[in-house]
Amino acid sequence: MKSSTALAILACAVIAAFATTHAHAQAVASAKATNVVLVHGAWADTSSWAEVIPYLQAAGIKVTAVNNPLTSLKDSLAATSRALALQDGPTVLVAHSWGGTVISELGLDQKVTALVYIAAYAPDAKEDFVALSAKFPQEPARDGIEKHGSTTKLSEDAFLKYFANGVDAKTAEALYAAQPPTAASLFAAKTTVAAWHRKPSWYAVSKQDQTINPELQRFLARRMGATMVTLDAGHLSLVSHPKEVADLILAAAGQTAPGQTAAGQK
Repeated sequence: MKSSTALAILACAVIAAFATTHAHAQAVASAKATNVVLVHGAWADTSSWAEVIPYLQAAGIKVTAVNNPLTSLKDSLAATSRALALQDGPTVLVAHSWGGTVISELGLDQKVTALVYIAAYAPDAKEDFVALSAKFPQEPARDGIEKHGSTTKLSEDAFLKYFANGVDAKTAEALYAAQPPTAASLFAAKTTVAAWHRKPSWYAVSKQDQTINPELQRFLARRMGATMVTLDAGHLSLVSHPKEVADLILAAAGQTAPGQTAAGQK
């Protein structure tokens, strides 16, 4: 009898623990966020978010674009952590390109309710992402990487033709002029955690991407179980398709654009 009673108590405890965990997961998934933190990727700066930001602000979202230093993963994490610390409530972390490495590491912050990846890296904990990427065909932008000591930049030809494909010429040229150097060691840096295992995730695949292979993007989105949309865009979808990108972010925030239905909620 004592054994049966003990088993019954244990079973009740397990069920209660599962219910609590499930309820917490549902609460996180359905939480509305009033803040969005944007993290740009390599060979870009905060101006790459310029077309997305007004859509988010029109929906009543407080937006912070991180000035990602691109000098080391440690420095990028520190800059984003400072931005997160200033948020006053539930926050969606959004990243483009290499910036996905940053939000994968920092996404467990208690303020973060969701993660959004825009044609972005999404490494697993301690994963060799360079080796993973090598399993997919290399896109032509990579051939335009120029090394300058310990940093890299994209050649003008590669930037305009492949990195910014689908972006109007004047905007692409302005983005090229603002291109910051990126540490050569950045791409081999490994995360210690992968927040997408525990936080709801969204992913925008760029169908015409010539920087990060679209099939790699689809693999990453499926691996994390993300809500996935496919945009008929190049790598800089946040520039060429800002409304679609903003709608996806608003969906992750539990919001919708004024008069619109957010992507992923249709």
